[in-house]
Amino acid sequence: QVQLVESGGGLVQAGGSLRLSCAASGSSFSFGSMGWYRRAPGKSRELVAIISNRGRTNYADSVKGRFTISGDNAKNTVSLQMNSLSPEDTAVYYCYAVILYNDYWGQGTQVTVSS
Repeated sequence: QVQLVESGGGLVQAGGSLRLSCAASGSSFSFGSMGWYRRAPGKSRELVAIISNRGRTNYADSVKGRFTISGDNAKNTVSLQMNSLSPEDTAVYYCYAVILYNDYWGQGTQVTVSS
Protein backbone atom coordinates (compact mmCIF):
# COMPACT_ATOMS: atom_id res chain seq x y z
CA GLN A 1 0.00 0.00 0.00
CA VAL A 2 1.37 3.38 -0.99
CA GLN A 3 1.97 5.85 1.82
CA LEU A 4 3.12 9.44 1.64
CA VAL A 5 5.08 10.73 4.60
CA GLU A 6 5.58 14.47 4.95
CA SER A 7 8.03 16.38 7.07
CA GLY A 8 9.24 19.91 7.55
CA GLY A 9 6.22 21.92 8.62
CA GLY A 10 6.27 24.29 11.56
CA LEU A 11 6.08 27.86 12.76
CA VAL A 12 8.07 30.62 11.11
CA GLN A 13 8.01 34.41 11.11
CA ALA A 14 6.93 36.36 8.07
CA GLY A 15 9.77 36.62 5.59
CA GLY A 16 11.27 33.35 6.73
CA SER A 17 11.73 30.02 4.96
CA LEU A 18 10.68 26.43 5.39
CA ARG A 19 11.34 23.29 3.43
CA LEU A 20 8.75 20.55 3.12
CA SER A 21 9.67 17.03 2.09
CA CYS A 22 7.59 14.04 1.14
CA ALA A 23 8.50 10.44 0.45
CA ALA A 24 6.25 7.82 -1.09
CA SER A 25 6.73 4.26 0.00
CA GLY A 26 5.09 0.97 -0.83
CA SER A 27 5.29 1.11 -4.60
CA SER A 28 7.83 -0.22 -7.05
CA PHE A 29 6.61 2.28 -9.64
CA SER A 30 7.80 5.85 -10.00
CA PHE A 31 5.43 8.77 -9.74
CA GLY A 32 3.77 10.28 -12.75
CA SER A 33 3.46 13.55 -10.89
CA MET A 34 4.03 14.62 -7.32
CA GLY A 35 3.44 17.84 -5.50
CA TRP A 36 1.76 19.88 -2.81
CA TYR A 37 -1.69 21.21 -2.08
CA ARG A 38 -2.75 23.32 0.85
CA ARG A 39 -5.89 24.18 2.75
CA ALA A 40 -6.04 27.39 4.70
CA PRO A 41 -8.63 27.94 7.46
CA GLY A 42 -12.03 28.60 5.93
CA LYS A 43 -10.81 28.00 2.39
CA SER A 44 -10.90 25.15 -0.05
CA ARG A 45 -7.87 23.07 -0.92
CA GLU A 46 -5.68 24.55 -3.63
CA LEU A 47 -2.73 23.43 -5.69
CA VAL A 48 0.57 24.93 -4.55
CA ALA A 49 3.08 23.28 -6.84
CA ILE A 50 3.46 20.07 -8.78
CA ILE A 51 6.20 18.38 -10.77
CA SER A 52 5.87 15.71 -13.43
CA ASN A 53 8.08 12.71 -13.98
CA ARG A 54 9.65 14.67 -16.83
CA GLY A 55 10.50 17.56 -14.55
CA ARG A 56 7.77 19.94 -15.69
CA THR A 57 6.54 22.17 -12.91
CA ASN A 58 3.39 24.13 -12.26
CA TYR A 59 2.88 26.69 -9.51
CA ALA A 60 0.00 28.61 -8.07
CA ASP A 61 0.29 32.28 -9.03
CA SER A 62 0.44 33.24 -5.37
CA VAL A 63 3.68 31.32 -4.80
CA LYS A 64 5.55 31.88 -8.06
CA GLY A 65 8.98 33.33 -7.43
CA ARG A 66 8.89 32.34 -3.76
CA PHE A 67 8.43 28.56 -3.75
CA THR A 68 10.47 25.98 -5.61
CA ILE A 69 9.49 22.36 -6.08
CA SER A 70 11.97 19.60 -6.78
CA GLY A 71 11.50 15.90 -7.16
CA ASP A 72 13.38 12.66 -7.54
CA ASN A 73 11.34 10.33 -9.70
CA ALA A 74 13.56 7.34 -9.00
CA LYS A 75 13.23 7.75 -5.24
CA ASN A 76 9.60 8.92 -5.26
CA THR A 77 10.40 12.00 -3.25
CA VAL A 78 9.43 15.63 -3.59
CA SER A 79 10.47 18.77 -1.74
CA LEU A 80 9.09 22.27 -1.57
CA GLN A 81 11.40 25.13 -0.67
CA MET A 82 9.30 28.02 0.60
CA ASN A 83 10.90 31.44 0.87
CA SER A 84 9.56 34.87 1.74
CA LEU A 85 6.69 33.31 3.63
CA SER A 86 3.74 35.47 4.58
CA PRO A 87 0.83 34.88 6.96
CA GLU A 88 -1.32 34.15 3.89
CA ASP A 89 0.73 30.98 3.42
CA THR A 90 -0.53 29.59 6.71
CA ALA A 91 -2.26 26.31 5.94
CA VAL A 92 -2.09 22.57 6.18
CA TYR A 93 0.09 21.37 3.34
CA TYR A 94 -0.66 18.01 1.77
CA CYS A 95 1.68 15.92 -0.29
CA TYR A 96 0.08 14.45 -3.40
CA ALA A 97 1.26 11.81 -5.83
CA VAL A 98 -0.01 10.05 -8.90
CA ILE A 99 1.50 6.59 -9.16
CA LEU A 100 0.34 4.19 -11.82
CA TYR A 101 -2.75 6.39 -12.45
CA ASN A 102 -3.85 6.30 -8.80
CA ASP A 103 -4.01 9.36 -6.53
CA TYR A 104 -2.41 9.34 -3.10
CA TRP A 105 -2.42 11.90 -0.32
CA GLY A 106 -0.33 12.50 2.73
CA GLN A 107 -1.84 13.28 6.11
CA GLY A 108 -0.80 16.91 5.98
CA THR A 109 1.70 19.08 7.77
CA GLN A 110 0.90 22.41 9.38
CA VAL A 111 2.70 25.54 8.26
CA THR A 112 2.08 28.62 10.35
CA VAL A 113 3.54 31.99 9.45
CA SER A 114 3.37 34.66 12.13
CA SER A 115 3.30 38.36 11.34
